[in-house]
Amino acid sequence: MTNLVKDLMHPGVFTCKTTATMGQVAVLLDQHNIHALFVTDRDGRIAGVITDFDLMAGEWLSSDEESLVVMRKLTAADLMSHPVDSVDLNIPAAEAVKRIIEKRVSRLLVTENEKPVGIISIADFVASITKSIKSKRQTVGDVMSDAILVCRGKTPIASAARAMTSSGWRSVLVVDVKGKVLGVVSGYDLLRFVKEGVDESLTVRDVMHPALTIDIHASLREAADLLIQNHHHRLVVVDKDDPDAFPLGAISTFDIVAEMARPDSVWQK
Repeated sequence: MTNLVKDLMHPGVFTCKTTATMGQVAVLLDQHNIHALFVTDRDGRIAGVITDFDLMAGEWLSSDEESLVVMRKLTAADLMSHPVDSVDLNIPAAEAVKRIIEKRVSRLLVTENEKPVGIISIADFVASITKSIKSKRQTVGDVMSDAILVCRGKTPIASAARAMTSSGWRSVLVVDVKGKVLGVVSGYDLLRFVKEGVDESLTVRDVMHPALTIDIHASLREAADLLIQNHHHRLVVVDKDDPDAFPLGAISTFDIVAEMARPDSVWQK
């Protein structure tokens, strides 16, 4: 069956007023962990869209005290893009993809009877690719995440915490200049600094714990057992024939649960 926009979109629209300051827009983006807000006029109609890239453009203008004053006076109306590109929820998803490419935008406002009902973005289409792939559940390599969050040993712990927050990851992998795994910094490692405060001289080397690794060809049962036995949420995936090389990825409790939740998983039959 051909996917329609409504099959892939995110329902609901996050908005701000045209009078919202850059600071207020930044707070809303951070609170909702999103990249864009639709800007509404005094009558509640969508007048434009403002993104995190628009905020960065405004920030770059604040090179001195005088321009900083100007920047603080900018509103969503000053930085937003308009008109807003939209798509009806009942058209084929392929048509929405075509519009995104032609318009060179990252997202489209989804409408029903010309009223906003949601958003469809590049991220939604990327997510649909993984859903279309037939499930395999034999080895760690079938399920692991190829993308990992890493930092060098000299990274300040505040920077690591910021990276974890922005990415939504529970931990960051610490590597040396050649990519060899040195350890892991998790949320638990950072908890004590909530009470004690952060010493700016501390780096991730000072707080990291040893990383648990698993071979890419190991079974999911082996991965699950290792996670359970050690009360860890994530394992670093390596090639056992070259354990000192840059890690191949990571497998987490979430990866295994997500696999269990797939419609074609043995857990759903």
